[in-house]
Parts: sequence; structure tokens; C-alpha cells
Amino acid sequence: MSATDFEFNDLDLSIVEILKKDGRTSNQKIADALGVTTSVVGTRIKRMEEAKAMKVVAVADFAALNYNYLFPIGIDVKGRMAKDVASDLAELDEVIIVQLVVGKHDIEILVALKDMQSLPEFLMVKLSKIKGVRSLDAGYAVDIVKYDFDVAPI
Repeated sequence: MSATDFEFNDLDLSIVEILKKDGRTSNQKIADALGVTTSVVGTRIKRMEEAKAMKVVAVADFAALNYNYLFPIGIDVKGRMAKDVASDLAELDEVIIVQLVVGKHDIEILVALKDMQSLPEFLMVKLSKIKGVRSLDAGYAVDIVKYDFDVAPI
């Protein structure tokens, strides 16, 4: 079963809501809150994970890891497939998001750096080594208005 074939029932949705608040909640606590057995909770979680309909992950705050500078960068590609360039960009440690897009650019990335002194090396050394990068349109995130990792609200 794949995520596209999976259908959430009310119990699944309740389990997901509890785990969204605290991904470390035990199956026993979830079972107590929902009035079911721990076996049922475990089975439902395993079924959702196997279908790739849900996974429990840890998300760290950028600032807590000393990444104080975020740079959204639009990238135009020439001479290579955009997906190949995107794969190379994804290998860079500083790049935390890579998206193939339709619009002004071919690819958009989000770069996290610990200090401004790292920016010239990243732009002029690391990005310049990636074949197919024709041009960059870099910005600087001055404030994060919304950071909601709940990318699939259900």
C-alpha cells in the first residue's frame, strides 16, 4: 500500500494529532487518551508508516543549531537537466531545501549559514562548482514569519 492508496480513519487522525503535539508520546498514553489498547495504537502507527502516509521525525530550530542566516536562492539552469543540478545542490551541507519549480527560476534552494563570513565561500566556491548553474537570485531572510513543519495538515 502506498500513501496515495491509504485512507485515514478517525482513529488514525486522532493518533496523528497527538503525535504532532509530541512525537515521543508513548503508545500507552495515546491508547489511554483515545480509549483503545496499545496494540491497536501500535498497529495503526505501523500501518501508516508502512504506507508512507505518516512518519515521526525530529525537527530542530535553526537558531538552536547556530544557523542564524537563511538565504533563499533562485537558480537558473543551462546545459544540464534541472533535476541533475538539483541533485548536486542537495549534496551541499548548507542547503536545507531544494525544490524544482515552475516560475521565474528552475530551482529554489534555502541555505542556512552560521555566519555572514561563510556566504562568499558558499556562493563563489561551492555553488560555482556545480555544472549547469547559469545564474543566481539570492535573498536574505530578515525574519521568519511562519515556520510550520506540519507540511501535510489533515
